[in-house]
Amino acid sequence: MTFKKFGGRLLLRVLVLFLTLTAAAFFLVKGWALWMALLAPLICYQLVEFIRFQNKTQDELTQFVEAVHYRDFSRNFDVKHAPSDLQPLRQGFNDINTTFKVISKEKETQYQYLQKILELIDTGILSYEVESGGVVWMNDSLKRMLQLPYLKTINSLERRDKELFSEVSLLRAGESKIATAYLEKSSFKILLSATAFQTDGKKFKLIAFQNVNEALDETESKAWQRLLSVMTHEIMNSIAPISSLAETLKSRLAVRDETTFEDLELGIDTIKRRSEGLLKFAETYRNLNKITTLNKQKVYIRELFGNLNQLMQPTFEQKDIELEIILRDTALSFEADASLMEQVLINLIVNAMEAVKERENPRIILSAEQILTNKIILKVADNGAGIPEEVLDKIFIPFFSTKKSGSGIGLSLCKQIVMLHRGTLQVQSVEGIGSAFSITIDN
Repeated sequence: MTFKKFGGRLLLRVLVLFLTLTAAAFFLVKGWALWMALLAPLICYQLVEFIRFQNKTQDELTQFVEAVHYRDFSRNFDVKHAPSDLQPLRQGFNDINTTFKVISKEKETQYQYLQKILELIDTGILSYEVESGGVVWMNDSLKRMLQLPYLKTINSLERRDKELFSEVSLLRAGESKIATAYLEKSSFKILLSATAFQTDGKKFKLIAFQNVNEALDETESKAWQRLLSVMTHEIMNSIAPISSLAETLKSRLAVRDETTFEDLELGIDTIKRRSEGLLKFAETYRNLNKITTLNKQKVYIRELFGNLNQLMQPTFEQKDIELEIILRDTALSFEADASLMEQVLINLIVNAMEAVKERENPRIILSAEQILTNKIILKVADNGAGIPEEVLDKIFIPFFSTKKSGSGIGLSLCKQIVMLHRGTLQVQSVEGIGSAFSITIDN
C-alpha cells in the first residue's frame, strides 16, 4: 500500500511534465512565442525537480540496500521530516526493516533453542566443512567426551586420536559404525553416525558421537546374569541326582565281592568326587548372581592397600615378585563395599602374578589417584607378557579364558562388581611390555 502511494505520486509528476511539454509543443507550432516563454521556466523547474526527486530516491534506495547488505535492520528512516514525496518510500523501507527484524528474531530464537537442546543431550555433535575441514560447531558434550576444549579444523583431531580421525573421515553420509576413542589414560567405544548437507555451494558433514560403553556394559551384565542363572540351574538339576546315585551304588558295592567290582568302585568314587566338586562350583557361582546390593561405607585407600599388602606379601616373597604401592594422597577415600572391592583387587593382583611369573624381574604396581574433581582411579599394573591384541576385547566376557585351567569367571565377576559401584573397569596392554587394569569410580 505504501509503495502504491509512492508510485502514484511518481506517475503524477510524469503526467504533469508530459502535459506541460505537450502544451509547449502546441504553442511552438502555433508560433505563440509569449506563451512559450511563459512555459519555459515551468518546464525547467519540473525537470530539475524530477531529477532531484530521482536522485533523492536513488540515495534512499542505496542506503536501504546497504542496510540490508550488512543486515542492519535497526536503522530507521525518518518519515515525519522527509519531503512528502519521499514519505511513502521511507515508510515502505521501515515496514520492510520491521519484517526483517521479526524474521531475524525468530531465526535467532530457533537457533538458540536448538543450540540449548544440543547442549543438553549426552550425544556429541560435530559439524565441519568437507573441503576445508573447518569446524563450524561442536557442542559441550563432545568437548567433555573427547576432553577437547576446541577444534579449529577436523584435521586437528588427527594429532589427538589418529584412529578416531580416520574413522570419522571415512564415514559416509547415512552410515553408522562403532569406533574406539582413546583418551590419555583410558579408552571407550562410541557410535558414530554421519549426515551431509549443502548450503551456499559448500558441503558440510555432521557427525554424532554417542558413548555406548555404558549400554554395552549393561547388556553384557544382563547377559552374564542370565547365562549364570541357566548354568547353575542346569548343573544343580543334573549333578545332584548323579551324586545321590553314586553314593547309593557305593553303599551297595560294600557288601559284594570287592575284587570283582574294584574297578567299578574306583570309577564311581571318581564320579562322586567330581560331582561334589561341580556342586561346590555351582553353589559358589550361584551366589554371584545374588550380588545386587552393596554394603557401602567410607573406604580409605591406604587401609585397603595395607590389607592387600599384608595378605599377599608372603606369596610375593615366595615367588620373588616386587610389589610397589604408589599413593601420593594418604587421605584419599571413596564410598564402596570394602570386601567386594578387596575381592576385585585380589583377583587382579593374582592375575598379574600369573602374568609376571616367567619374567626376569617380576614387578607389580598398585596405585591410586584422583582425577578431575570427583573420580578416583585404582590401578594394578605389571611388567608381564601382556595380552594378545586379538583377545583383548574378550577378556571380560563370561567364561572366556586363555588359561587351560581357567573358568573365565574372574575378570567378568570383577567387572560386575565395579559396575555395581557405578564404575568402569578397563585394560591397557602391550605384548612383551605388560598390562594395566584401571578401576574408575566416582568419589
